[in-house]
Amino acid sequence: MVTTSEILWTLGLFAWVMFVVTVIAKATYNFFVKRGNPQRVAIYYARKVIHILAGGAVSVIIAYLPIFSSPLMPFIMALVLALLTYLPHKTGKLMYWFQDPENIYEVDFCIAWGIFTALGWYAGKQLGFQNPFLFPALPLLIMAVGDGVTGIVRNKLFKRRVKHWSGNLAMFIVSAAMAIVMGFGIPGILSALLGSIVEKFEYVGKIRLDDNITVPTVSFLTLYALMLLRPTP
Repeated sequence: MVTTSEILWTLGLFAWVMFVVTVIAKATYNFFVKRGNPQRVAIYYARKVIHILAGGAVSVIIAYLPIFSSPLMPFIMALVLALLTYLPHKTGKLMYWFQDPENIYEVDFCIAWGIFTALGWYAGKQLGFQNPFLFPALPLLIMAVGDGVTGIVRNKLFKRRVKHWSGNLAMFIVSAAMAIVMGFGIPGILSALLGSIVEKFEYVGKIRLDDNITVPTVSFLTLYALMLLRPTP
C-alpha cells in the first residue's frame, strides 16, 4: 500500500527533476551557446546535465534513504516523465535546449530508469539487500552519471557528438569508482567495465542502438549474475 509519505516524496523528486530539466539544463544550454558552441553541442551538454542531476541524483536518494517500500511510485514517476518527454516530439514543440528532433533517446532513458529500478528492487530483495533499491542504483548510475561523463568529455575534446574511446575510459573510471564506493567490489567493477564498453557501439549491422537501453541492460545483467555467483559467507 502506498503511503502519504511515499506520495509526497514522489512529488518532491518529480519537482526536482522538472527543475533540473526546465531551469538548470536550460541555463547550461544558454551558457554554452553564448560561449560560441554549436547548438547541438549545447544540447548535448544539457542532456548530460539531466542525466547526472536528475536520473543519477534520484537514484542515489532512493538507494540511500528508506523512503519507498516498493518500486511502484518511482516506476509511475518514470512513466510520467517518459510521456512528458515524448509529447513534444509528437506535437513538434520540442524543448529545444535538450531535445534532438532526430531521436527520442531521452524517452528511452526515462523508461529504462523505471524498468530497471523496478526489476532491480526485486533482484535486491532476492539478493538480501537491506534496502533493495541499492542494487539497481549502480546500473542506473552507470547509465546516468557514467554515460553523462562520457558525453561531457567527448564534447570538450571534439566539440561534436562522436563515439570516441576517450569518453569510454572516463566512463569506466567514474563508474568503477562508484562501484567501489557503493561496496559492490569486483562484480561492480566488471559491471562498470562492460557497461562502459557497450556504450561505444552505436550500430549492430544497420540497427541503431540506444545506449540508454544497452548500458543499463548489460550492467544490470552482469552485476546480477556475478552477485548470484558470489560465494556465500
